[in-house]
Amino acid sequence: MVHYNPAIHHRKSYRLKNYDYSGPGLYAITICCEQHQHFFGTIVDGQLLLNDGGKIAEKCWREIPNHYPNTRTHEYVIMPNHIHGIIEIIKKYIPQNNYCDVVGCQNFDALQLQSNVSQNIRTKNEYQKIIHGSIRCIVRGYKIGVTKWFRQNYPNEFPKNRKIWQQNYYDRILWSIPSYERMANYINNNPTYWVKDFYNK
Repeated sequence: MVHYNPAIHHRKSYRLKNYDYSGPGLYAITICCEQHQHFFGTIVDGQLLLNDGGKIAEKCWREIPNHYPNTRTHEYVIMPNHIHGIIEIIKKYIPQNNYCDVVGCQNFDALQLQSNVSQNIRTKNEYQKIIHGSIRCIVRGYKIGVTKWFRQNYPNEFPKNRKIWQQNYYDRILWSIPSYERMANYINNNPTYWVKDFYNK
């Protein structure tokens, strides 16, 4: 087991202050369980074995495009205590209501990816409001959906004062096809890295 070493393993958000995260593009997301607790299953000999909670986490992830038709999900993996996934925003989201829906591998246009980045620079969101259809909104809704299932199905183990998720999440904009391919490869092989993964605690 590899223990967390902040000098080596520190992972920060690459969130850009002046970037529109509701704009078209590919976004790599990591969402961690509170205190890296193993809520979603286990890994045995490199094989991922999801429990019921892990299956719901996977189901909710795959259903993101059902709630946000302007999105696609690409490679993803539900690990025992965290999730890695790539979300593609195809176009700007036009909300049909005044709240963020609870929210999910398809092909994407490589040439379009190259041109999306420059279009997403915007003025800073002064009040840090959640923008409809943004990555922050989608992640928030996803976390709410999974948490709701745990509360309803395991009310004794997961009362309202017990957190399922860490407060924040990690994100990275995939600026190019090579960066997408590297991240996709990492996600697909993530279970085989589990023994050395610093999330494995």
